[in-house]
Amino acid sequence: MKTEQTIPKNIDDYIAGFPPDVQVILEKTRATIRKAAPGAEEAIKYRLPTFVLNGNLVHFGAFKKHIGFYPAPRGIETFKDELSVYEGAKGSVRFPLDKPIPFDLISKIVKFRVKRNLERAEAKGRKR
Repeated sequence: MKTEQTIPKNIDDYIAGFPPDVQVILEKTRATIRKAAPGAEEAIKYRLPTFVLNGNLVHFGAFKKHIGFYPAPRGIETFKDELSVYEGAKGSVRFPLDKPIPFDLISKIVKFRVKRNLERAEAKGRKR
């Protein structure tokens, strides 16, 4: 979708590079993640919008025919039954643009990732 190869400065910049219909989906994805992880910070990593909380929490991005969502392998594994209707890989899932995006499922996965990241940080003694 994006024709430029420039690295976006922030998530607003990233979203602005897409057609209006995709921008709406990206903004709703962002809002869903922000609500599920209110303490997380926004960043751009790997050229994708990223939420960070004691390490990377989730990444997401728009592609030609899907929204990519990257909650790390544990996030995929834990929700494998709910995610089984979508294509994906070990640490990613593709939500087709021509089907409803499962925002409730995204929220559940993000909340799980927040819990895991906080537990891991506490175990390492570096809770933020």
